[in-house]
Amino acid sequence: MTVAQEKQIRAPGEVAQRYARAFEDYLSDNKQEKAAALEQVRALRGVIAQLPTLRVALADPRLDVSRAEELVKALTDAAKLGDAARRFVGLIAKQRRLSGLDEILHAVLLLDAQKRGEVRVEVTTAQPLDGGQRDNLRASLKEAGYDNIAMTEHVDHSLLGGMTVRVGSVLFDTSIAGRLARLQNAMKGAA
Repeated sequence: MTVAQEKQIRAPGEVAQRYARAFEDYLSDNKQEKAAALEQVRALRGVIAQLPTLRVALADPRLDVSRAEELVKALTDAAKLGDAARRFVGLIAKQRRLSGLDEILHAVLLLDAQKRGEVRVEVTTAQPLDGGQRDNLRASLKEAGYDNIAMTEHVDHSLLGGMTVRVGSVLFDTSIAGRLARLQNAMKGAA
């Protein structure tokens, strides 16, 4: 697989990492409870990713406390969060950090993966991957030195074709939209 590689500064910021460490400390030593809370965090990220209006509402700096509480209640109910995850999101809302909620949740998952020696890989494609494509991608990642991976798949029709693969802070972009953007930037530089 030939890919253009771009460094992306998309790793969670220090604030998100602090929240992630605090949530990690808060979770009990009970592995089942911790696994359930982490699965709920994944589900919550999925809900946020699927609802553009929710992302806009969360990012709105004018979001007042009462509206934030309503939004958090609806969000935690939609994602069917348990007590630990519900309290965590509530704390984030009380501290007026809802605009960074997705980044904080991402940091929680990265911290957990790091502790287990796992590499998180986010794959975004224009169409859902079939089994053969998924196996080929896993084989290519293994060949590149990423053995223990946890792959998350997203569909984004605006890519037009191809895919983007994010491994940590490195983005491999073979999408048609990415190629067009690089071509456009190259033409601007030539003018």
